[in-house]
Amino acid sequence: MYTILNAAISIDGKIATIENDSAVSSKLDLMRVHKLRSTVDGIVIGICTVLKDNPMLNVRYPTKVAKNPTRIIIDSKARIPLDSRIIESSKKIQTIIAVTHKASFKKIQQLQNKGVQVLVSGNRKVNIRNLFQQLEKMGLKKIIVEGGGEINWSVLKLGLVNELVVTISPIIIGGRNAKTLVEGEGYTKISDGIKMKLTKTIIQNKNEIVLFYKLR
Repeated sequence: MYTILNAAISIDGKIATIENDSAVSSKLDLMRVHKLRSTVDGIVIGICTVLKDNPMLNVRYPTKVAKNPTRIIIDSKARIPLDSRIIESSKKIQTIIAVTHKASFKKIQQLQNKGVQVLVSGNRKVNIRNLFQQLEKMGLKKIIVEGGGEINWSVLKLGLVNELVVTISPIIIGGRNAKTLVEGEGYTKISDGIKMKLTKTIIQNKNEIVLFYKLR
């Protein structure tokens, strides 16, 4: 399976403010992202994004599109609200919720009754490697990860990312507690860091840069 990690950040590496305002992308960049979504089989996000933004996670630009990719939510304890936009539209757009054995059996049944496919992987946290293996067996050959810092760290550390696409918006956000592109425990030595190779650069809106990387 080919995995693209896509994100937009400020010049100082933030993906959201300290109050979780994550509207970093310009409209032009959002159009680029939606066009990219229309070319993949699935989109992966975490439950925190759902709880904060209540996204639809579909393709809106361009308006004429053949399909919406499968939506995959990493949600260890099945916390996703039943009235969220994703769940309410799950009979129209294929939706997968990845949970652990800690998730409520009743909630899993409620989700399934809404048309959601529930995958169980892991005990305390979703086993992302196993989840990706399950997704590949289901026929998902190309996916985008649009995660927060923790999920981004997990997929990068596990070596599951083939391509990294980062839009740098011409803005500085600041805030020592503001969310960054990659969080998790991180590496203690620079030499241990994940090495990337820049393959392409695009300038948008004169001041906005899109960087394309692949693993070395």
